Amino acid sequence: MSPVSCLLSPLSCLLSPVSCLLSPVSCILSPVLCLLSPVSCILSPVLCLLSPVLCLLSHVSSLLSPVSCLLSHVSSLMSPLSSLLSPVSSLMSPLIHVACVCAGHNATRDVVTLVKSVLFHRRNPLHFHFITDTVANQILSALFQSWMVPSVQVSFYDADELKSEVSWIPNKHYSGIYGLMKLTLTKALPADLSKVIVLDTDITFATDIAELWGIFRKFTDKQVIGLVENQSDWYLGNLWKNHKPWPALGRGFNTGVILLYLERLRRIGWEQMWRLTAERELMSMLSTSLADQDIFNAFIKQNPVLVHQLPCFWNVQLSDHTRSEQCYTEVSDLKVIHWNSPKKLRVKNKHVEFFRNLYLTFLEYDGNLLRRELFGCPSPASLDSVQNALEELDEDDQCYDFRRERLTVHRVHLNFLQYEYTPAPDGTDVTLVAQLSMDRLQMLEAICKHWDGPISLALYMSDAEAQQFLRYAQASEVLKNRKNVGYHVVYKEGQFYPVNLVRNVALRNAKTPYVFLTDVDFLPMYGLYDYLRRTVVHLDMAHTKKALVVPAFETLRYRLSFPKSKAELLSMLDMGTLYTFRYHVWPKGHAPTNYAKWRTATTPYKVEWEADFEPYVVVRRDCPEYDQRFVGFGWNKVSHVLELDAQEFDLVVLPNAFMVHMPHAPSFDISKFRSSSSYRTCLNTLKDEFHQDLSRKYGSAALKYLTAQRTI
Repeated sequence: MSPVSCLLSPLSCLLSPVSCLLSPVSCILSPVLCLLSPVSCILSPVLCLLSPVLCLLSHVSSLLSPVSCLLSHVSSLMSPLSSLLSPVSSLMSPLIHVACVCAGHNATRDVVTLVKSVLFHRRNPLHFHFITDTVANQILSALFQSWMVPSVQVSFYDADELKSEVSWIPNKHYSGIYGLMKLTLTKALPADLSKVIVLDTDITFATDIAELWGIFRKFTDKQVIGLVENQSDWYLGNLWKNHKPWPALGRGFNTGVILLYLERLRRIGWEQMWRLTAERELMSMLSTSLADQDIFNAFIKQNPVLVHQLPCFWNVQLSDHTRSEQCYTEVSDLKVIHWNSPKKLRVKNKHVEFFRNLYLTFLEYDGNLLRRELFGCPSPASLDSVQNALEELDEDDQCYDFRRERLTVHRVHLNFLQYEYTPAPDGTDVTLVAQLSMDRLQMLEAICKHWDGPISLALYMSDAEAQQFLRYAQASEVLKNRKNVGYHVVYKEGQFYPVNLVRNVALRNAKTPYVFLTDVDFLPMYGLYDYLRRTVVHLDMAHTKKALVVPAFETLRYRLSFPKSKAELLSMLDMGTLYTFRYHVWPKGHAPTNYAKWRTATTPYKVEWEADFEPYVVVRRDCPEYDQRFVGFGWNKVSHVLELDAQEFDLVVLPNAFMVHMPHAPSFDISKFRSSSSYRTCLNTLKDEFHQDLSRKYGSAALKYLTAQRTI
């Protein structure tokens, strides 16, 4: 039997019964077809032959049908599995570690711009490692905690603990001892951290940092450090006569951007090697000129096999003697810009306008927009809790926007400018506490002239407005000379002015035992600071619960000869140049001060709380905070004074103190209050809820406030 016959034999057996069944039918049809036409007679035998084949195909099709159905079902099951695996795939994006040395108030502002540029382009989770002094630690920890950027971790390391490692090295660089800290990273950073990108604070990214991280894969087995060649002639020694730089390989390398293979550096004994290099060179050089960069270059000169040279566009240096224009021909070539001149943005470069605009883009960029999540990366718990709270709100609630505002977490940059304060040894110091927005900026100089003591100001601003404020403050002779003023920027978000949240930021960051809670529209009388310091001692504020009321007056004149004494103020009051504050608009707000008694008072006198009383007071710093449910205009101070009374603070009016409110245009929020009935309705709803919370907190003693409110 032939092979073909062997193969067909089983098939023949399978088809035989089918053929038998079809045969009678075929035979019956045959005569009919013959009658129909001669053509049919010709086709008939063919049909008889094809009939079994057609039957077989039908049978095979019926067998395949359930298989097809099964495959379809499997496919539908795989679809959700695929979507489940997608985040897992995203999680495979490596965590990128970035280290930065940051010390002082000014450096924290630079770090924010650097971080913005990195976050703008990034697609990977990030872990920032900051080596900081106490000042930068406080500022940056508060900033990142309030920023809540998904897939970003932050760790801090105390620079003071590392000072002894490098303090023995004489350094002429303007960065001081902190300019040497990068040498200590193998010791400062966790022992299990194998790789890190190290950046100066004056860096701006123009691409995804993951591209730079990927260069670690190009290192040979011996390479431990990645650097860009220095783009000036500094290390060639020809910048000026008798210029003697530290030894370097060729043009040397710039340490503004470094890839550090920490694991390998520890293995070769980096700590001992850089110390030996520094000790040897200092014998002849006496000090470093470019801080850590000199020591890195001297080390590489002796060990060139250990360095991986990065393409120059990873550190386009804008120093005074740079040749960086040879590094790029198109915008797409730019990866990292390094403002490594002491002149920073004022450096001379033929393309500096382009670089400056790129920098300003991130400087003024709204940091809230960088809170976007990375697909597949988990959100921080704090962000999840806020999101859950938002989901529980009823969007059909008329006051939904007010309730949502209370849950908004605003970014906060503490001590935006240089701040220095030395505590008074007698423990009587008082801080003026206030808040403001951009439209009240012109009041700052006048307040500083009227108040000599420490000031804590919270400024509600956008990122761009914060930079406008910075330029204003740096150009003002009055503000430049005051280092005891703390400026805390609360960044704008949402449609309402979160006035009590902003007040609380200023209150929390006062450093003195006592605080004068005021508004920025008021000018305190000359000498009020010294008067209050004497009074807190006289009235034993340290051991009693008192709120000292500073009587408030106002003028409608933009140009005012400010009263220099109580007698002069009373004269201006009688002449109609001054008025008791809001006597014609909201007399209940300050009437309990009892201005008639104040005119002749020579000693402090106690007054009773009354509904809607909102005086400006001096209290201990540990007083209750402002209730943050009240945003915009209405009841924001009233609720605070009410709680002071609930906590049994005595309201004591000071007989020889006063403050004067200066005129200004109505705020946007008071305009909304006056024009929107729903705004006023929601304010009343918030009042009711505040009273309910007060009753739960203070029991039956709080019922008097609800009763007083209902009688109004």
